[in-house]
Amino acid sequence: MKLNYRQTVLVGLAFFSICAFWQMYDSVIPLMLNNTFHLDETLSGFIMAGDNILALFLLPLFGALSDKTDTRIGRRMPFIIGGTAAAVLLMNLLPQLDNRYSRVPSLGTTVSFVVVLALLLICMGLYRSPAVALMPDVTPKPLRSKGNAVINLMGAIGGVVYLVLASTLYSKSRTEGLEHIDYSPLFLLISLIMACSVLVLFLTVKEKKLEKKREEYEAAHPEEALSHPNERGEEVLSKEVKKSLLFLLLSVALWFIGYNGITTWFTTYAASVWNMSLGEASNCLTVATAGAIVSYLPVGVFASKIGRKKTILCGTLLLAACFFTGFLFSLWFDSFHGVFLLVFALVGLAWAAINVNSLPMVVEMCKGSDIGKFTGYYYTFSMAAQIVTPIVAGWLLQNVGYKILFLYSSIFVFLSWITMLFVRHGDSIPKKRKGIEIFDEE
Repeated sequence: MKLNYRQTVLVGLAFFSICAFWQMYDSVIPLMLNNTFHLDETLSGFIMAGDNILALFLLPLFGALSDKTDTRIGRRMPFIIGGTAAAVLLMNLLPQLDNRYSRVPSLGTTVSFVVVLALLLICMGLYRSPAVALMPDVTPKPLRSKGNAVINLMGAIGGVVYLVLASTLYSKSRTEGLEHIDYSPLFLLISLIMACSVLVLFLTVKEKKLEKKREEYEAAHPEEALSHPNERGEEVLSKEVKKSLLFLLLSVALWFIGYNGITTWFTTYAASVWNMSLGEASNCLTVATAGAIVSYLPVGVFASKIGRKKTILCGTLLLAACFFTGFLFSLWFDSFHGVFLLVFALVGLAWAAINVNSLPMVVEMCKGSDIGKFTGYYYTFSMAAQIVTPIVAGWLLQNVGYKILFLYSSIFVFLSWITMLFVRHGDSIPKKRKGIEIFDEE
């Protein structure tokens, strides 16, 4: 049994478009709030947490709703197409409102910006869970780490596409001395990329046909299921599996608190501590994303050899060490040094090891018809973490100092390593081969 890489790449186009958007959102929206609307870091943190507050309710809701949806084009595709179309229209209003406020500041423009931002976040929440659930929908359980590696690779490429555009359009030479920066070209290009990606997905991926193949495989291999029917025929998890699921979801929350603290505040941190432009800060994030890109597929293969849990444990230790190194670096140096790019590359490797294996471990514990619901569980904990971290980190930056950012993130990532030790289920245990089977490598 081998993963269909071409099919998985096409399925990953939805995640590609989502990641391009969120990379831009995390990088640009704080700059708009701070530099144009002149909000302080704590208030900006509350607004930046808004997407996670909405997602806390929307992602489980639409994940479970998509489980019960049955249309001619599939369960997930209606949500992906509708959510993308609405988001593409709304996102291009934000830079226009930002430009208007810079010319003529008014409360009405501020309120309009917040309202449009809220509507945009609702549209993104509409289809994030269905888009992510599409991969396990069409991929058998033993191949989901490799499949998720491809999906995350596609997402990382989406992030790199944004970062390359941002560093090109908004280099220091182009933005230095400007009283206000117009982000309209960047938002337009990202929206076109999103629309084209989902169009190709719709034209090439036949969701219902692929899902039927996956169901046939699982019916032939009932021994791989961790859920079992009770006396009423309902699929339930044992007490031990529920305990593992809880510790796994807690781990997800903790490493997202640490990681999202960096992704939300790094451009602002870099400008304050190292006097870097958006383009220069984006180059650092590009290196981290590139490190993840080159790591996703090897990490998927590595996890199939030693197991998902051990791979995640290695990733969390490395990520905590990288963030702690960033804290020490900020204490020793007052300006950015190129050698620190190596740390960003290792951040990408560590995040790949974690991200490739965490969602497959969660959905490993459910039956096929509940994939959207369990994907919603995953996002409930990750979004809850991302509600907390922009606010808490923003408060710390304002009241303790910007140099605390990397220490804050390293502590929470290390805590996730501890909770991950208590996870006992959802792993992919490599099967030992005998005789001539040892030569049957993919």
